[in-house]
Parts: sequence; C-alpha cells; structure tokens
Amino acid sequence: MKRLLYSAAVAATVTTLMPMPAMAEVEITLGRFFGACENAGTDPTTAVGESCIIQSIINAFSEADNGITVTTLPTEWNNYYDQIKTTYAGGNPPDVHVMHRHRVLEFASLGAIAPLTDDLAGAGIDVGDWADLAVDAVTHDGEIYAVPFDFHATLWHVNVDIMKEAGLVNADGTVQVPGSVEELMAQAKAVKDATGKDYLASDWTGSPMGIRVILGWIWQQGQNVFDGGDVTLDTDATRNAIKTLTDLIAAGYVNEQFDYQNAQQAFLNGDVAVLSNGTWVVDFYSAQADDAEVPLADYYVTDNPTIFDSPASWADTHMWAVPRALKENDPEKYQAALQLLAFINENNANWAKTGHMAVRKSVLESEAYANLPHRADYANTANIARDVPPSVRYGAIQDVLTREMQAIWLTGKSVDAALADAELDIQDLL
Repeated sequence: MKRLLYSAAVAATVTTLMPMPAMAEVEITLGRFFGACENAGTDPTTAVGESCIIQSIINAFSEADNGITVTTLPTEWNNYYDQIKTTYAGGNPPDVHVMHRHRVLEFASLGAIAPLTDDLAGAGIDVGDWADLAVDAVTHDGEIYAVPFDFHATLWHVNVDIMKEAGLVNADGTVQVPGSVEELMAQAKAVKDATGKDYLASDWTGSPMGIRVILGWIWQQGQNVFDGGDVTLDTDATRNAIKTLTDLIAAGYVNEQFDYQNAQQAFLNGDVAVLSNGTWVVDFYSAQADDAEVPLADYYVTDNPTIFDSPASWADTHMWAVPRALKENDPEKYQAALQLLAFINENNANWAKTGHMAVRKSVLESEAYANLPHRADYANTANIARDVPPSVRYGAIQDVLTREMQAIWLTGKSVDAALADAELDIQDLL
C-alpha cells in the first residue's frame, strides 16, 4: 500500500539563531558531501532527501539577517577525505566541514580541528541536550571537537510485495525477518522460487557498503577485525560471515556485480526483495513508494536481522568540525562558524527527516520525531550500533578490507589468501 510521506505533526519550524553580537558581513566556507541540490530553497521543513535538506538548512542560515554568508563546497562522498586533507595540507580548509566519528581520532590527534568545548555554550549550543552516544562520538581526550548531526547505520530495506509473493509475510501483515543463517538462506530460496528475483542487494563492487554487511555478521559473533594493535581478522567468525555471502551468491540469490546505484535501482524497480543500505535513504524510498510510477509500492524498513549470536549493525555519526587554525587566527570567522554550528544543531529535527537518527534528546523524545515514517521500525538500531575500534588509520584499514573481501567474490581470490593479505596490510597500518 502507498504511505503518506509525512504527517502534519512532523512539520518542524526553521529555528532562529541565538542572539549574538552584531558583526560586519562575513563570508565563510562549508565543506560537505551528501550530494548536490540545485533547487534546495531556504525551507528545510519542505525539503526532501539528504542533499536538499542540508542545503536548505545552509541556505536558510545565509538568508537570515545575521551578517554571514555561507559558500558551500560540495564534494563526492567517495573521495571526500582525500580532498579535505589536501585543503588542510594547502592551508585553506573550509571554515566548517562535515566528518564522521571514525575520523575524529585522526584529525584531532594531528591538531587539524579545533577543540570546541569552551565555546559551545556561548554560541547557544546545549551539550546537555545531546544523547550520550553523540557526546562520546565527538569527544577525544576529554575535549569536544565537533557538533554531532546524526546517528546513521545500515538497515534492512524490504519490498513487501515480493515478500508476500514468496509467502514471507505473516497473517497480520508483518514481514518475516530471518533469525539465523538457515532462515536467511530459506528466505532467499523462497523468493527465487516464487518470483525469480534476487533476495539481497547491496554495493558489492565499489563503496564499503557491502563490506558493512560482512562486518555486521562478524560483530554478531562477538568478534572484531582488530583489537588495539593486534589484527583479529582471520577467525571462524569472519569465515562464517564471508561464507554466508558467498553461499548466497553461488545459489543465485545475490548479484555480486552490483554497485551502489545498480543495487538501489534494482530495489526501486521491484527486482530485489531486500536492500542493505543506510538510514539516509528512508525518506527517499518512502517518497518513491508514494510515486505511482515507481514499481516499489509497499516499502518496509527494519533493523538488520540477527542471523548469528547477538544483534549488531554497522553505524557511524556525521558531525561538523572547525579547523584549529581558524579558531587561533581569525576570531571573527570563528564566531561566524560557531553561529552556523548552532543553527545546524537547532535544525536537527529537520535533518532527521532523511531517515538518520537524531542526536538531540529533545528531538528524540518529541512526538513529531516519533511520527516520522518508519522510525519505530528501526528504533533499536541505536542500541546495536557497532564499528571497528578507533584508529588514526581507519580509512586505510577500510580500504584494505574492501579490496580483499571484494576480491573473494569478484576475482575468485581464495578466502585464505584474502584474509592473509588483509591481516598483513592491516597489521602494518596499526
């Protein structure tokens, strides 16, 4: 059935800035990914999707009578950190830029980003309103280095019509979710037998999205890929996780050639039962399901199923940081940057419309947030969030895992060789 995208209760207001001393016209730059939106406008309450919502928030700030103009420097997600590091190396980083939790250790330990702890309250940012996980995400050595924006994680996106055709929907209309590897394989077979369609899609060839499926299954067995300075990758848990995916591929239930765009399009076209993708597409998929021209008609999303011992799902946090050099060398721009951070923080409810989980307690506890589409369906994801341990070499370690695991199903590299090569490279990085 088609679902309404938003209820009237969800409508949020564009919040105004805290009173600040008047300043001369200041222009600051902002670095971000999330994609481009040419027609974003200035009203975050009506924008849809990551790119348009974030850009409408920035546009609204620039249009406000605050003497500050923001120039956005959008970049592609896949090479964002290479670009942002290049700007730091060249001495011209954006005045405000987005980053992930897993990069805080790297940037903070190098002295690249500014500690904000003592300046947040003066900018009108209430740290006490942040969820504990959010505070932890932006903190390093007792200092707060960024303003958190969300919790985001991988989810189980489901085409209910395909599951119905395969007999995988209960009498009350709820979708059956696998609770073991055996049930996962049985569901995949049921979908293929009944519909001829694939069961599970993700990006298996490009970004780390598909690797996060594997990582989730490793964590569900109580293991990780490294611990402190020691690699713990070549374990029974890792081999079990890889075998689960390769068995799905061998049986014809997964197309291992899909990249991100192909996997998403297959889901929207009604050609695959389940898509492993993030919180960031819940809003978009809900809108697509409301479009009569889109084959995906009955859309459901839930926490990643627990097919091993205990629940676990990859998750991270988006946040906004400021270069240390800006704080130390340009007080006027630094104050302008703090005002922008405060405005972004106040618009946390509007950003949460994307499908990302909010970080402010006042938003998380609000009726409007609870009424957003599907929120109750994956509320437990925040409780099962996992990631690899913090490391200054996180990015390089992620690249090794992606390269070696993809080699297993894309080039036929043996599991023994892939894990051995990955362990050597990760140990060197650690």
